[in-house]
Amino acid sequence: MDAPLWTETHAPELSDIRQPKAREHLQGAIEEPMNLLVHGPKGSGKTAAVRAFAREVHENPDADFTELNMADVFGMTKKEVSNDPRFASFIDSKRRRESSKADLINHVLKESASYSPVSGSYKTILLDNAEGMREDFQQALRRVMEQYYEATQFVIATRQPSAVIPPIRSRCFPVVMREPTHEETASVLEDIVTAEGVDHDDDGIEYVAGYAEGDLRTAVLAAQTTAEAEGEVTMDAAFETLNAIEADDQVEQMVDAAEDGRFTDARSTLDDLLVDEGYGASDILDDVLEVARSRYSGDRLAEIHTMAGETDMALVDAANERIHLSHLLAQLGER
Repeated sequence: MDAPLWTETHAPELSDIRQPKAREHLQGAIEEPMNLLVHGPKGSGKTAAVRAFAREVHENPDADFTELNMADVFGMTKKEVSNDPRFASFIDSKRRRESSKADLINHVLKESASYSPVSGSYKTILLDNAEGMREDFQQALRRVMEQYYEATQFVIATRQPSAVIPPIRSRCFPVVMREPTHEETASVLEDIVTAEGVDHDDDGIEYVAGYAEGDLRTAVLAAQTTAEAEGEVTMDAAFETLNAIEADDQVEQMVDAAEDGRFTDARSTLDDLLVDEGYGASDILDDVLEVARSRYSGDRLAEIHTMAGETDMALVDAANERIHLSHLLAQLGER
């Protein structure tokens, strides 16, 4: 998807948040600044709501709103943390050499909180996907919250509030973002495709909303994918586009299972694709190669192409497609 994402170009303002209680709590935090614990399921709109809140609160949100995805940060190596342009100004060469990754992350957090706001009386730091925070980091965060409470507002966003230690939870006002209803999701999609000038019908909007199963981000991206692939968001267009995407996801999961040695799981997914979904063996083989090209290069990619070529030759005269594709999956797990 090369075009700007609709999730960004149609990011909601605070008044657009379709969950009245959450919107009311966020608006209350504008009038009386406080730390917030925003929690709810994946795709419920937590991050979008906090970004909307920050735009409402800060005259200069680019300077006074910092967003850290904790899942990404803790997934980085020490070198990646040190070289990240967001953090590099906080980390001198001595600290880079002598500190552990955890110490570097703690240092970055403290430095981020210590800076004075550019405009207004405070700045906001969003720690997104906070269920990924280690307990020692949370203890350090608690101390930073205590030290810099006058000039820094912390917003903790998470799918699992129980993963946040009690001393932090007690310092935050809870804001619950529930799973959006089907009607709310459909309403958001209707507004976006209308604003984009995309041809659509009610059945298409309803189908995409149902496909997303309560995940608002998935719904918006699915509508954009459908519009870009078919030029419209109708029932037929959404069915064709999104079924193909679902098959791609299943193939990726199948390859993951094969490479992890979970051959029974991989073969079960293969059966679903061949029998339940009705995909041809050559289509599945093409998708396996697409997954490989997105992951590998050099000798490993050449090796997989060789195995796929042998499988393709066997499929020409195959009496049983499942056997030959299963053999390919077994080879993926052996190497």
